[in-house]
Parts: sequence; structure tokens; C-alpha cells
Amino acid sequence: MHSVINFAGFDNRVVSAVYRNLMIGAKVVLVEKTSGAQLPEPVTVINSPVPAGTLRIRLPDSFRPGVYYLKALNGRGDHAAQSRDFDIS
Repeated sequence: MHSVINFAGFDNRVVSAVYRNLMIGAKVVLVEKTSGAQLPEPVTVINSPVPAGTLRIRLPDSFRPGVYYLKALNGRGDHAAQSRDFDIS
């Protein structure tokens, strides 16, 4: 099963994404591209048994502008999928 996560847009401090084939319990995190650092928050957990869906991730006020990507981790914390890079300013 090939998992996919696609960045869909950014508006009003909310990142939108579409995913496919992420298992229940998978976590979606933001990663800062330059440093490769996974941000401790926000973390979104997939709770739906449906094989495809959408995510809306609200960014905290302390969030800093930059280039990021979404990374999905399976229940064991292993890499499952990654979005393309996107700029948040």
C-alpha cells in the first residue's frame, strides 16, 4: 500500500492537505526544510478508517515563517509519506 500526503493550501494560519492510504494512528508533522527539524507541534493523528481524507492543521501563534513540508509517520514512527515543499510567510 503506497501512502501519499499532498499539500493543498495555506490560509489564515491553517495548512490543508489531502492524504491517501495512511493507517489509523499515523501522525502527520511539519518539518522545517532547511534544518530538517521536525516541529514538536502541531501533530495531527489520523483517526479515520477511510483510506483517503483531508487534514486541516492550525499553526500556533509562535510559528515562524519559512519553507516546510508535511511528513507522515506510521504507528511505529517510520516514514510513511511526504508532501512537496511549501512556503509559509
